[in-house]
Order: sequence, then C-alpha cells, then structure tokens
Amino acid sequence: MQHKVKGITLIGFVIVLVVAGFFAYTAMRLIPAYTEYFGVVKAMDQESKEPGAAQKSLDQLRGSLGFKFSTQYVDDANVPPSAIMMSRDAGRVILRVAYERRISFMYNVDLLVSFDHSVTLGNNSGD
Repeated sequence: MQHKVKGITLIGFVIVLVVAGFFAYTAMRLIPAYTEYFGVVKAMDQESKEPGAAQKSLDQLRGSLGFKFSTQYVDDANVPPSAIMMSRDAGRVILRVAYERRISFMYNVDLLVSFDHSVTLGNNSGD
C-alpha cells in the first residue's frame, strides 16, 4: 500500500521565503515614507480648519505648516518649504504640497515615490 506524501519541498520552501522576504523588505523601506506622508496630510487638514488660514501669506503658511510638520515627525529634508504651494482660484485658496522621496533600496537600485496632496483653506471656518 503506497501513501502519497503531500507538502512542500525544501527548494519550494526556500523560494517562498525569498519571495516573502523581498516583499517584507520592500514594505520596511516604504512604510516610513508613507507614515511621513500621512503626517503631511494631517498637518494640512489641521491648517485648513484654522480660522483665517485663507488670509495667510505663503510664507506664513509655510511657517505654520513647518511647525505642524515637526509635531507630526515630518523631516524638513524630505518635505522642503519649496514643496508647499498656494494658489487662488475663483475665490478659493488651495494649499498644495507635492514632493518626491528617493529611498535607497539595494545596491544601486532606489525606490522613487511621489506624493501630492491639496486642500482648500477656509472651507470649514466660513471664510
């Protein structure tokens, strides 16, 4: 009477480990960048809810966001002040932060992630 053995071979197990390890390493490299981006979004949302935010100048917005970024653990080197832009369109003031992060992955391979988020200022305060 023969019994068939079911399961994974050692080679199959090593291949599964390599694939799982690759994705785990990629996630470990990308998660801090996305955590920082969520801090940027939270700071921008806080700024949009402040009374009088729509009347601030670009320099005032950069200073205010810079302070909020520091409380959200956003690094100035990753999100420079030049990434903070403001535009006025049909009576609306739009705050936009757009930047890229280059993350060293392995050897001469880098990961490049682009972030872009916009909010309308003064939409909750009746400005």
